[in-house]
Amino acid sequence: MIAGAPLAAPRLERAGVLDRVLRPFTDVRQGEGPTALLLALNVFLLLACYYFIKPVREALILSGEGAEVKSYAAAGQAVLLLGLVPAYGLLADRLPRRGLLNAVTAFFVACLVAFYALTQAGAPVAVPFFLWVGIFNLMIIAQFWSFANDLYTKDQGERLFPIVAFGGSLGAVLGSVVASKLIPIIGVPQLLLVAAALLVLGTVISNLVDARERAQHEVHLPPHLTTAEIPAATGEYQIQMLEDAKKLTVSLPGTGPVTRRGTFRLVFADRYLLLIALLALVLNWVNTTGEYILGRTVEGAAQSAVAAGTARGLSVSEYIGEFYSQFFFAVNLVGLLVQLFLVSRVLKYFGVKVAVLVLPVVALFGYTILAFAPILALVRVVKIAENATDYSIQNTVRNVLFLPTTRDQKYKAKQAIDSFFVRSGDVLSAILVFVGTTMLGLSAMGFARVNLVLAAIWLLIALAIGREYVRKSRALPQTGAAIR
Repeated sequence: MIAGAPLAAPRLERAGVLDRVLRPFTDVRQGEGPTALLLALNVFLLLACYYFIKPVREALILSGEGAEVKSYAAAGQAVLLLGLVPAYGLLADRLPRRGLLNAVTAFFVACLVAFYALTQAGAPVAVPFFLWVGIFNLMIIAQFWSFANDLYTKDQGERLFPIVAFGGSLGAVLGSVVASKLIPIIGVPQLLLVAAALLVLGTVISNLVDARERAQHEVHLPPHLTTAEIPAATGEYQIQMLEDAKKLTVSLPGTGPVTRRGTFRLVFADRYLLLIALLALVLNWVNTTGEYILGRTVEGAAQSAVAAGTARGLSVSEYIGEFYSQFFFAVNLVGLLVQLFLVSRVLKYFGVKVAVLVLPVVALFGYTILAFAPILALVRVVKIAENATDYSIQNTVRNVLFLPTTRDQKYKAKQAIDSFFVRSGDVLSAILVFVGTTMLGLSAMGFARVNLVLAAIWLLIALAIGREYVRKSRALPQTGAAIR
């Protein structure tokens, strides 16, 4: 505020073609379309990059080490993340937003180039690469959503994240299709260089978005004014004065620079964040155990069909391969449709408090059925519903949950939750499968009953998170200014 005049809010752009095109899918307001679409393109490239890397990972680990090694990878990744997550936090302490994005992405690009060189030299990289991919896909996506959370207010994020997340869903589908077409042409290891190029392009887009959003929320001042003539804050806004450029950066309170508090300390010191961490852990525990139930059921069905001569001439491996190709197609198709047409409407009409309950309710209902009738047709339907909901509604909601948090929590605590706690759920599932198969002799029905109990616990955690989200949202300043 200068000479008694209120500080003008950043000028909104006029509604453009993109705003109007996106409005049938979610509530896009004036000037919001370009940034939302750029972010969707950004995460599209990141997911496509990951699905270019996955075939290389599978080819190296299965041909070099065997399937058994994969079962131990989650534990190895969790151990590595205990050191990597705090290291990421230290980097976040020292770098501004754009610098952090660029530095971390440059590191991963360098890793891809190095792994390509090592594979060409015939070096034994199967296990290190498998561990690296498990860390890469969690950390790079978590960083993207930290960036998106930092750009939007709670209201904007709830409206626009469904469009942004759709870019990721589409990237996963098209990335896997394009990768399969490229392998016969360029070979498997060469996909790593294509993935590196996609990462570089994604970084260019994130830098463009960052520059665009900063420019839109800067207030330029006449050159004769001094810092003393401008208050440190006014109303709901915090003002940062840049004396040399004579301009202000407008931001919400509590969203300033990242502090030097530790990543895991941030999670355990805040009840809301700890609940989100537990949600991530239990969700992955249930989902990974569900994948084991599906795999075990498919394997048994394939062996029975081949023995009975009802497999249409397919071998066991061909029967399993055909099943999973159809299964993944159904999951991706349902997930895309739900993401495009339902997610934004669930958030708009029912809110986050209800949206966070959708997946645990689906899981609870599904594993109730499988606890008494774990036949392949039902397992298939349950897992399609669970995975499609996870990739659409749950994927959007788990990122929306960080909108009413501080910048510290967005960049550092989110990285810990989306990487370490997610992998910890995988570890617990591996322990459950080991104990259940070697000591308890659990059948698929027995594992489904364990998942039923876990899903009930998950539902209680989701209920608590919904209440905390509403409480934190009410504590936020009521303003349309974007988080900076």
